Amino acid sequence: MSDANDDAQNYALAVIAAVVALVIAGVLTLSISRSGPPKAPKAPAQAAAALATAAAPRVYFEVDSDALPGDAAELLARVAEEARAKPGAAVLISGFHDASGDPEHNADLAKRRAQAVRHALEANGVAPAQLVLDKPQQTLGGGDAREARRVELRIQ
Repeated sequence: MSDANDDAQNYALAVIAAVVALVIAGVLTLSISRSGPPKAPKAPAQAAAALATAAAPRVYFEVDSDALPGDAAELLARVAEEARAKPGAAVLISGFHDASGDPEHNADLAKRRAQAVRHALEANGVAPAQLVLDKPQQTLGGGDAREARRVELRIQ
C-alpha cells in the first residue's frame, strides 16, 4: 500500500506543480500585454537632433575656403530661429584653425569664416546686436582635420 500512496502523492504533486506553472505563465503574459509593445529606440534623426542640442552647432568649411558650404543652410536656419526666439541672448561665433602653415593667414581665414556665418545669421533675421564674434581659436592635437576648419555657435 505504501507504493500506491507514493504514486498518488507524486501524481498530486505533479498536478499542483503544473497548475502553479500555468498560473505563473498567465501572470507574466498578462503583465507583458498590459505594458504595451516595447519602446522603439530613437530614430537616427531624433538622436542626431539630441546630440546637436547637447553640443555646439558646427559649420565645417573646405580647405583654405571661407565660402559657406551648401549643407550649412539648414543648420544656420535652426540656429537663427532659436536666436530670434531669445532676443536677449547672444550668439557667440568662434572660428577655428590649426597650427600648420602661416599663423596670420590661418587666423584671418578663421575670422572670415566666422564672419560668413555671422552674415548668414543676419540674413536669417538675427539682430546684429545678438551676434558676437570670438577671437579665432587654434585647435589642439592631431584629431580630425575638419575640426581645424570649423565655426562653432553657442547661444548664451
